[in-house]
Amino acid sequence: MSFRTGLGFDAHAFEEGRKLVLGGVQVPYARGLAGHSDADVLTHALMDALLGACGERDIGEHFPDQDPAYQGISSLVLLEEVVGLLREKNYRVVNADCVIVAQEPRLAPYIQSMREALAFTLGIEIDRVGVKATTTEGMGFAGRGEGIAAMATVLLQKPET
Repeated sequence: MSFRTGLGFDAHAFEEGRKLVLGGVQVPYARGLAGHSDADVLTHALMDALLGACGERDIGEHFPDQDPAYQGISSLVLLEEVVGLLREKNYRVVNADCVIVAQEPRLAPYIQSMREALAFTLGIEIDRVGVKATTTEGMGFAGRGEGIAAMATVLLQKPET
């Protein structure tokens, strides 16, 4: 077996009048994140980790923000496309581990639902998907409540040919 790792990162600023979506889950909050799609930073970081692990370019290359087809699209739909690409390349996801960096809102009540949505879309068991949330103790753009960032790491497996 061959193994590959990938690392992804994304960050979006808050924007009034949008829904906040993280890991495919709508989180009740006064502001959402700015972006062309649903601006789901967690799913975007995960997609970039998966694409990097299998030797592909980033989500901006695969799903350009100038393309009207992706306007307001659910990032879980895009993640499904990435999973399809992994299958074509004969990779399977061993596990994914993600961190959301946000001073607010409080995310603990939504973490399990995020894990479930991501695991379902990846086609793996929930115990193979980690999602954690942390603050920056008031430091940086996330700490000032200007937006949210996320990081993800993945392990892929491919049978030797």
